[in-house]
Amino acid sequence: MSHDDFAFEPIKGLPEALPEGEHILWQGSPSTMKLAREGFKINWIIGYFAVLAVWRVGVSSTMIPMNDAVLHAIPFALICALVVLVLTGLAWVQARATVYTLTNKRVAMRIGAALTMTLNLPYTKIGNASLDLKRSGHGTIAFELLDETRFSYLTLWPNVRPWHFAKTQPALRCIADVEKVAAIFADAAEIRTSQPQVERIAPVAMAAE
Repeated sequence: MSHDDFAFEPIKGLPEALPEGEHILWQGSPSTMKLAREGFKINWIIGYFAVLAVWRVGVSSTMIPMNDAVLHAIPFALICALVVLVLTGLAWVQARATVYTLTNKRVAMRIGAALTMTLNLPYTKIGNASLDLKRSGHGTIAFELLDETRFSYLTLWPNVRPWHFAKTQPALRCIADVEKVAAIFADAAEIRTSQPQVERIAPVAMAAE
C-alpha cells in the first residue's frame, strides 16, 4: 500500500490553503540525478576514486604483471559504487521531499527531508533572480532578497545557490524546463511588483486637550 508522507497538506507543497486572490502558476521538484550530480557532486567522487584506482594499478604494475595489477582497482570501484549509490539515494529523498511553487504573489519552497519547512518569498521581497541554465534544459533559479533577512546555508542546502555563504540565496535547484519556469517567475514578479502596496497603519490615539 502506498503512503503519502505529506497527506496532511491541504495543497501539495503548501502548509495551508491559498488565500483569496492567489493561485498556483507552476509546481515542480528537483531532478534526482541532476541533484545528485550538482548538489552531491557524484561526478567528482567518481573522478576521485578513478584517480585512486589508476594510481594503485600504476604502483602495483611495477611489482607484478599488469593483468594482476588491474585487479587491485576492484576495491576502489566497489567503494565508489557504494558511495555513489548512497548519495544518489539521499538525492532521491531530498528531491521527493522538495516541492517548489510559484503563485501570482510569491515563491513557496517546501524543503527538508528530516525537518520539513516551508519558505515563503513574496515577489516584493525579491530584488534579483539569476538563472543557471544547463545544456540539458535543467537548471537553477536563485533569488537575491531585498531585506536583511538571513537564512542558514546549511538549513536551506541543497536548495540554495552554491558558494554564496555571506548572503544566502534560496534557489530552485535542478529543475526541468528551467527557462520556461524563469519566464513564469519573471512575468508574475513584474505584475506583482508593479502593483502599489498599501500598508495598514494602526490609528494613533489623540491626546485630550
